[in-house]
This record gives sequence, structure tokens and C-alpha cells, in this order.
Amino acid sequence: MPHNRPNILLIQADQLKPQVLSSYGGLAVTPYLDQLADQGVVFENAYCNFPLCAPSRFSMLSGMLPSRIGAFDNGAEYLAQIPTVAHYLRLAGYRTCLSGKQHFVGPDMLHGFHERLVPELYPTDFSWTPSWDEVRMISNNNSSGVTRAGICARSVQMDHDEA
Repeated sequence: MPHNRPNILLIQADQLKPQVLSSYGGLAVTPYLDQLADQGVVFENAYCNFPLCAPSRFSMLSGMLPSRIGAFDNGAEYLAQIPTVAHYLRLAGYRTCLSGKQHFVGPDMLHGFHERLVPELYPTDFSWTPSWDEVRMISNNNSSGVTRAGICARSVQMDHDEA
């Protein structure tokens, strides 16, 4: 029996600014992403809810702020009882698949998806979850990547590609 509902492809990419995609006026040649943009929905005013990968992904999957679901760093457990868009798509009769890293920490590695094509790249146990009881060392990460964010004039990758 054929279904008349649309296919859905949700792309979440680390550090992908619109300025690098040709569909947003960037110089990179991205014909397949351009075709997807032309035929689908493009977020013109989308903002990240958190400056770290995992809390930001969890927020997008759940529709809730990271503070509401307790995701404050990349070592936070994404609790199995928090529904995701995959749960709702499954209820609507969609078959869902997850490909790529998500930083899921804890026993649930699917969070509503039917299948997962690749395993996590990072530990899925609590080994990198910080202990709030221990004295914390001062990090050498001064968040300069956040405070200096903007259009990059040069990068190591650009230098490598042009060499």
C-alpha cells in the first residue's frame, strides 16, 4: 500500500555555518545540498540552543531546552524517557534511521529511532561525565572559539586545500 506522506531528512552537522553553503551564497560547491534546499524546507533563522554538540542535538531532537532535560555538557545522559522527534515519527508510521554521532550517554542508543547505522564514536558510558563533587581543574579551554565566532577569513583547512 503506497503512502502519500513526504520523506523527511533531518541533517544536523557540527559547526556548519550557512555561509559555506552555495544555497546561502557561499563559495563552496554543494550541488546535492542545494538540491535538497530547493526541494525542501530551509531554516532561515535557526539558532543553536547551546554552544556544545550534545546538549544542542538533544534540544533539537526533543524540542526542549537543554536546561529542561538536564543536558549541560557532552557527558550528560540523555534520558530514555524523554521523547524525541523519532518517537513521534514512529507513531505516525515512519521508519526512522540514525546515522552519525550523537553523543548519547547511557543505555539507550536509539532514542526512538528504528535503527542506527554506525556506533557512537565516543564512550557511551559515564566515564566522561564530570563529577560535581570533585574539585575541578581550571581548563585550558578559554572558550575563545565562542567569543571570536564569525566568518573565518583563513583556516588551516583552507591552507591545506590550497597547498
